[in-house]
Amino acid sequence: MFGCLRLIRRAVTLITVVILAFTALAAGTVVLNSRKHDTGHTDAIVVLGAAQYAGRPTPLLANRLDHARLVLRQGIATRIITVGGKRPGDTVTEAQAGVRYLRSRGISAGRLIAVPAGSDTWTSVEAVAAVCKKRGWSSVTIVSDPAHVARAAAMARRLGLRAQVSPTVGGSGTKVTAAYVARESVALMWFWVWRWMPEPVRSRWPA
Repeated sequence: MFGCLRLIRRAVTLITVVILAFTALAAGTVVLNSRKHDTGHTDAIVVLGAAQYAGRPTPLLANRLDHARLVLRQGIATRIITVGGKRPGDTVTEAQAGVRYLRSRGISAGRLIAVPAGSDTWTSVEAVAAVCKKRGWSSVTIVSDPAHVARAAAMARRLGLRAQVSPTVGGSGTKVTAAYVARESVALMWFWVWRWMPEPVRSRWPA
């Protein structure tokens, strides 16, 4: 009996250590990527969507778009992809609002591609990957909030893209709080587990 209890205790200890290590790895990945600004050349800059109202980006989305404009001017890529669908009551998509905003800031239409799809990070990145595949592009620079880029880049890589990150550096959404890191760490861990699940399970429980 005592031998059985010892085995149970060891098993519980091992499981606890594994969970703690997994959590630490996810949190470390989120924090590390929040501080990265990759400068290698890629086929496109991808701005992940956020809320907009009647075509006018919220400060959060505007901050991402302004950062993408800076990355474009640095020559990291020659085009910007805006992505994001509609929410109930919206008259335009997040992607379309992004293109309008960037056009008003002097970016030519030929450098902008709207992907008006996606209601969350996974479906947005999935829609971008489909466009990239169709056009023969293989690499992207992900622009989003600092704590968010790690998960978005992991998803892009899962879909066959070479993904690097350039998180926003000031303004709305750039605060890397403990709560934001915790939320993104849990979401990243779920994605790591989810990607190895059978297709029926993935369909029922999306990332």
